[in-house]
Amino acid sequence: MVKYVYNFSEGDKDMKDLLGGKGANLAEMTKLGLPVPPGFTISTDACREYLKRGEVPAELATEVTKNLRKVEDEIGRRLGEPTGPLLMSVRSGAKFSMPGMMETVLNIGLNDQSVVGLAEFASDERFAWDSYRRLIQMFGKTVMHIEGDGFSDALDKLKEDRGVHYDHELSAEDLKGLVATFKEIFKAETGRDFPQDPREQLDMGIEAVFQSWNTERAKIYRRRERISESLGTAVNVQTMVFGNMGETSGTGVCFTRDPSTGHSGVYGDYLMNAQGEDVVAGIRNTEPLSTLGDHDPKSYQELLGIMRKLETHYQDLCDIEFTIERGKLWMLQTRVGKRTAAAAFRVATQLVDEKLITMDEALTRVTGAQLTQLMFPQFDDKAPKELLTRAMAASPGAAVGEIVFNNDDAEAAARAGRKCILVRRETNPEDLPGMVAAEGILTARGGKTSHAAVVARGMGKTCICGAEALRVDAEEKTLAVGDRILKAGDIIAIDGTTGEVFAGDVPVVDSVVTTYLAHGLEAGLEAAGADEQMADLVNSVHRLLTHADAVRTMKVRANADTPEDSERAIEFGAEGIGLCRTEHMFLGDRRVLIERVILAEEGSADRQAGFDALEELQKGDFLQMLRVLDAKPMTVRLIDPPLHEFLPDLTSLEVKVAVAKAVEGKADPADEKMLEAVRRMHESNPMLGLRGVRLGIYLPGLFDLQIRALTQAAAELKKEGLDPRPEIMVPLVGSIRELAIIRHNAEQIIAEEAAKAGVELDIHVGCMIELPRAAMTAEDLAQEADFFSFGTNDLTQTVWGFSRDDVEGVFIPKYIEEAVFGVSPFETIDQHGVGRVVREGVERARSTKPDIKLGVCGEHGGDPESIHFFHEVGLNYVSCSPFRVPIARLEAGRAAVLAD
Repeated sequence: MVKYVYNFSEGDKDMKDLLGGKGANLAEMTKLGLPVPPGFTISTDACREYLKRGEVPAELATEVTKNLRKVEDEIGRRLGEPTGPLLMSVRSGAKFSMPGMMETVLNIGLNDQSVVGLAEFASDERFAWDSYRRLIQMFGKTVMHIEGDGFSDALDKLKEDRGVHYDHELSAEDLKGLVATFKEIFKAETGRDFPQDPREQLDMGIEAVFQSWNTERAKIYRRRERISESLGTAVNVQTMVFGNMGETSGTGVCFTRDPSTGHSGVYGDYLMNAQGEDVVAGIRNTEPLSTLGDHDPKSYQELLGIMRKLETHYQDLCDIEFTIERGKLWMLQTRVGKRTAAAAFRVATQLVDEKLITMDEALTRVTGAQLTQLMFPQFDDKAPKELLTRAMAASPGAAVGEIVFNNDDAEAAARAGRKCILVRRETNPEDLPGMVAAEGILTARGGKTSHAAVVARGMGKTCICGAEALRVDAEEKTLAVGDRILKAGDIIAIDGTTGEVFAGDVPVVDSVVTTYLAHGLEAGLEAAGADEQMADLVNSVHRLLTHADAVRTMKVRANADTPEDSERAIEFGAEGIGLCRTEHMFLGDRRVLIERVILAEEGSADRQAGFDALEELQKGDFLQMLRVLDAKPMTVRLIDPPLHEFLPDLTSLEVKVAVAKAVEGKADPADEKMLEAVRRMHESNPMLGLRGVRLGIYLPGLFDLQIRALTQAAAELKKEGLDPRPEIMVPLVGSIRELAIIRHNAEQIIAEEAAKAGVELDIHVGCMIELPRAAMTAEDLAQEADFFSFGTNDLTQTVWGFSRDDVEGVFIPKYIEEAVFGVSPFETIDQHGVGRVVREGVERARSTKPDIKLGVCGEHGGDPESIHFFHEVGLNYVSCSPFRVPIARLEAGRAAVLAD
């Protein structure tokens, strides 16, 4: 029989697929002998079965009963009994952390009888009725899907009537009345009374957690974080312990290192006489963990010991939730903590220095996406700024945009291409769409462990929390600071590194990490100046990137079409140019020359004159680029234009000729001749038409002029004593004969030009693999090719049968929403389809030439996930845009380490 339920004593941290991250870590802490409230985990298998059937598996109820009775026996109390009731929490817990995205129900087991028993057991009537009102409110919203703010409005009105500010200032009698009000709201909204049977509450809570896997906010979060829809969530059913049982109780969240900066120390937030939801929601501003020692020295010292034990065990920064119930410390959760990009690099090298992990392991703790974040610009310290306030720096970065106060306005701004900052009193899971759309998040309440801070760090968004000086009125869409009032649409700038909020725009400069990557360690440290944190960050990035370079087996090249791009690429560490797109050299003023060549008669003086002009220009381009790349390879792709890009627009030309005939009785003969030529060469689908090698064969001399220009440039530089290493790449090849024709011509030209110059030239000739047929016949093409480069952009188009330009803004977003794609196949390679074609091409090519050089030159070459795939299939190099070269270097190193 399938086993759906596991007691905490039955699992460990390596069972995340089955128990989810939370359940696996609860089991691990139980194994370590830490004080974990007893409970059990319902596996992800049960959730997947529920989602498939649309109902809870029948076997689950009996397994829950068996495990519930074990917990009852261990605790010595029973769920919801009238005297001294056992209360349970039901929490979601997927394999990958999704903070705040799914559901939780606390205090299950309370009803009209057990609330009295709880009051007697705890000797605290106020606490019992507060727990009951929390259950009704949470159960109503989470399980019964009661929408609106009926519960919170009733609570706010009661506090206003009593003249108090905080929930804990309400009396037991106040809360009894509130429970009655909440029951009325519950019945009015659902048509039934609040369930009094504790087991019914538990079963309904479990099903609600299963359902929460498919809430809209959970789907949005998974799409953004690329978490598979098929994983499902586990459900953790755990004995309730209470942090709101008076001043000897409390609850908090802590980190073994600062998740924002990575520095060692005591980091976290807590509240005395509060439940965990109060801390995470940011409704009350918390106290720093370092002051817990003043309130409860015994629990504080015990917590510090557990934090050290967990960090040593997990060998990483840990995120921990705890509750103190009347002086007794309980551990509710731990996980490897989400952190900012800067913290990730600092923590990785710190753990190496502390001899907890190796440099190879440190490489696995950082990602190319995090390095990308560190390359984003930062505010210019020297620029004039108007400071509005300073608060808690929760997630670093520099964000500028118009103020928005809700999801709709944030998404509307993003759709219109306007940057925005989402401003809220505090965020909750319902704010996720706005957080995704915004450049940054600013809240008036909450700390480093609030919902806004945790989610922002996970998404790499700039965030400032706890800006108490701000008065946020979301209804009126105003933000007040002292006498200054800002409205929706006004521009503000937030610095997530310093916690500063500025009015208006603030100019940005390169980050210290970008300065280091472009100009070296000394320049990076100089840019950091006296800022020890920034200097530490630069050193950490340098150490990890240097190690990645040492262990990676794939080279990293860049896609560059100009000397400026080439210089930038080399600065960022590129080991050559993997794609020089020569058609990009013929745009602008030169476009008319290509047009002239295409439209001229074959063998005519006009066509030859066009060739001669282009050849001279190309030679100049190649001289500059090869000079920059001295001793590094430069792969030059022969011209590959969709023909329509170099010809006048057919419709515009037809209109021009027709209007001239209608108005003047005749058209310009040159225009008529042009129209005739354009009609002759017009293509319904230029992507699959006369381009690449086909154009080179169709227009004899076009490829020859490029090959000659490249060869002459290489010969000149060789005579100067340089070491040019050009490579000729033939585009859109589908047949060995196509490649043989171009190669034969190239070899003749290379030999002629080398002889003229009196130098020896070793110029390799290869081709792009961007058609499925090329990959499927790679064993044949390898007879004529010195190298292959997979053009994964066109390969994706031809395998899927759609044009990128036509579909990216049309149906790909819908396909991602409907989970046809997890991510755009133009962003991350489709390993199951396009990837299979690449793998087949690699195997076939190497069956003919085992040592053939194989690379990739689509933008997939800079995508972290794709890089790992390219390493696995055995490519020799990846090529990407200059800005992504450092990311590719890091990920190539990580791929090598993770593959061992």
